[in-house]
Amino acid sequence: MAEDLENQENDKIIRIDIDEQMRSAYIDYSMSVIVSRALPDVRDGLKPVHRRVLYGMLDLGLANNKPYKKSARIVGEVLGKYHPHGDASVYNTMVRMAQEWSLRYLMVEGQGNYGSIDGDSPAAMRYTEARFQKIAEDMLADINKDTVDFQLNFDDSLQEPTVLPSKVPNLLINGSSGIAVGMATNMPPHNITETINATIAYIDNNEITIAELMKFIKAPDFPTGAIIYGYTGVQEAFETGRGRIVMRAKAEIEAAKDREVIIVTEIPYQVNKAQMIERTAELVGEKKLEGISNIKDESNKDGIRIVYEIKRDANASIVLNNLFKQTALQTSFSVNNIALVKGRPQLLNLRDLIHYFVEHRHEVVVRRTKFELAEAKKRAHILEGLLIALDHLDEVIKLIRSSDTPEDARTGLMEKFGLSDIQARAILDMTLRRLTGLERDKIKDEYNELMKTIEYLQSILDDESKRMQIIKDELTEMKEKYGDERRTTIVHSAEDMSMEDFIEDEEVVITISHEGYIKRTPATEYRTQGRGGKGSKGSDSRNEDFIEHLLIASNHNYMLFFTETGRCFWLRVYEIPEGTRLSKGRAIQNIINIPKEEKIKAFIKVKNLKDQEYLENNYIIMCTKKGTIKKTSLEAYSRPRVNGINAININEGDQLLEASLTTGSSEIVMALRSGRAIRFNEEKVRPMGRTATGVRGVTLAHEKDEVVGMIAVDDPGATILVVSEKGYGKRTDIEDYRVTNRGGKGVKTINVTDKTGNLVAIKSVTDADDLMIINKSGIVIRIVVSELRVMGRATQGVRLINLKGNDEIASVARIEHEDEEVEEAESHVVVDGEPAGEVEEEITEEPTAEEENEEEGDADEDASEEEDN
Repeated sequence: MAEDLENQENDKIIRIDIDEQMRSAYIDYSMSVIVSRALPDVRDGLKPVHRRVLYGMLDLGLANNKPYKKSARIVGEVLGKYHPHGDASVYNTMVRMAQEWSLRYLMVEGQGNYGSIDGDSPAAMRYTEARFQKIAEDMLADINKDTVDFQLNFDDSLQEPTVLPSKVPNLLINGSSGIAVGMATNMPPHNITETINATIAYIDNNEITIAELMKFIKAPDFPTGAIIYGYTGVQEAFETGRGRIVMRAKAEIEAAKDREVIIVTEIPYQVNKAQMIERTAELVGEKKLEGISNIKDESNKDGIRIVYEIKRDANASIVLNNLFKQTALQTSFSVNNIALVKGRPQLLNLRDLIHYFVEHRHEVVVRRTKFELAEAKKRAHILEGLLIALDHLDEVIKLIRSSDTPEDARTGLMEKFGLSDIQARAILDMTLRRLTGLERDKIKDEYNELMKTIEYLQSILDDESKRMQIIKDELTEMKEKYGDERRTTIVHSAEDMSMEDFIEDEEVVITISHEGYIKRTPATEYRTQGRGGKGSKGSDSRNEDFIEHLLIASNHNYMLFFTETGRCFWLRVYEIPEGTRLSKGRAIQNIINIPKEEKIKAFIKVKNLKDQEYLENNYIIMCTKKGTIKKTSLEAYSRPRVNGINAININEGDQLLEASLTTGSSEIVMALRSGRAIRFNEEKVRPMGRTATGVRGVTLAHEKDEVVGMIAVDDPGATILVVSEKGYGKRTDIEDYRVTNRGGKGVKTINVTDKTGNLVAIKSVTDADDLMIINKSGIVIRIVVSELRVMGRATQGVRLINLKGNDEIASVARIEHEDEEVEEAESHVVVDGEPAGEVEEEITEEPTAEEENEEEGDADEDASEEEDN
């Protein structure tokens, strides 16, 4: 018997996994909070409690032109019918909708004590009264025309709306805030005029961008006015749905007798005025806020007025800045636009918010039109029956008089005249006065009007453009009724003003000296000179320092610096200190975090690092002194870091020499100190990661040989210019360099002799270019490339610059030609017995068979030899 009882009890116990049970129960709870309590619906911008308060007030008939009713009556109505929670939550919700400092556009008109901006509580609900504001009536307009879905209330005894028809974009104009489980929402209010203008603009052009919408909606518009300080946060919030908006009080400094006073007339949204003043007084007492002698709150029913009296010896501007920094006179609003979209929480940008509202209004217009069409057709049907009866009046009267019961009369009418049940009943219910001629004409007129209405309503359902026009017309009507000036002003902060806004995008010459001094100088400071001129002083060299790198860029470009160890650093060109042509510049270690032992060996100019298409379609080609070459997408270098990044892995004993920006299909030419060069297509080098070592680009002629330069040629009309250390240069067609596989020994590019010296530079030039040549003593010369004629590959070339003593060329740069007045070169300067500008005899040396073999070398063998890490 005992065993039977124990088994019976065990049958009632259901064993479950506690982990699974806790998980599912918590998910159910969190979803209930998210969907049914804390987050607003994107369509009407209301949470369930707000919606229920407004619908409950509609039930009580609290229109704007009707008498107020006790708040306790309203709360009881909402609690009893729709919202089975605490009465305080319902009352506080209704109170907030009546506080002018809480809501931008009030929904409830309150009578009595509804609290204050100082945080005072409202009077108890038995003392206060309320009714609708006009805008709330427009939120509920057409709710009885089947415009929205209804659901059962908590006890299934009544129906409540799941959303309101909402003629105005309430979520945008009033915002919302709420903390759910695992997420929260915080949406600022906006000006109704701006919002409606933006909504109409969206209806006119569904492809409108957020930037274009921002021309209509400038920024949030808070009920307390004040100032939005800085526009970056506003822009982020509109574009992404998240952003931090800095709000400042509206404060002015005025002179009063023998001292200055700061007068605050508007404070940031959601700041408790009394607490703010109290906290400020504490900071003054703790000596954390200097310069304030007294604080007075002179606010009244006409508005806020807080007076900060400044000490005689204090500066009011400094005090005000400290107030902004340390008190709630400056605070921030963290935008987090999360709302329910079809029952799911979603982060929304400005365009999304407008899109979903328009979508909702479109559905409301369609459903309202269908409802009105059905009602019109019902009425027309009845009128058709009445007109039939009036046309056969004597027969109808005779039939009714001869019928024993109303049912017999109804059946008789239906059978004799082909009427429906509804029409027959309408005839039987018709009063005798409707039989008069005047009433008969009224029925005919009503029927004719109904037919026009039916035709119009049907045309609305058939034409989307008409529906959109209706939405626009209704929005315009709302704007005319409730539109006002924005209260919150926008002040751009220093953060908004990019340095680019203050710096002209002019061309500059960037120079980097051997010892790491950098400067930028306007390109106009360098005068064009004739070939063979002595040049102008480009830098005030100190000791043995000399300019090693020279580059032409514009102020708004980005600069990527590559060190000899293969690290990459970023800098905006305008961030490089400006100097005169003779100044030495500033140590680069003081500008970017380059280790002292490293030297800048290469650099590239990049238009910008934010255009994704530009980043993905451009590459950086790098080469080292030992002949290694590497290609990497520019996108890999688009995220600047203060301490730089690894750009290429450098083998021991090697160092980075050059970096070029390419489009992926350039012709690469690498030149060796020994006077040889190799040409191959960039496509022979596959793209690889930032940390890769690269592949062999050229084979060195001997152990002491090294690469002196690399160029990437895109222009088929470009010529190759090579310069030797003794000042000789030569232009040659790129076609003189035949295409080989990478990794070969190359072909002769200049006839190297003791007179010319070894090769020091290789550049790609056209007749539209100028050259900047710098020697180690700091002399700079600018010459026109078009003065240099194109000559053969194996010649010595012409003298470009006269060198004194053992001076040598340090750097060569190509710049765009400028039409300036060309200075005459000093034609009779003699250096080492050579007249300046004398063209050397063009000595052509055909390569021997042995050289031909060397040129092909072991290119094919090396082409596949990759040295990736």
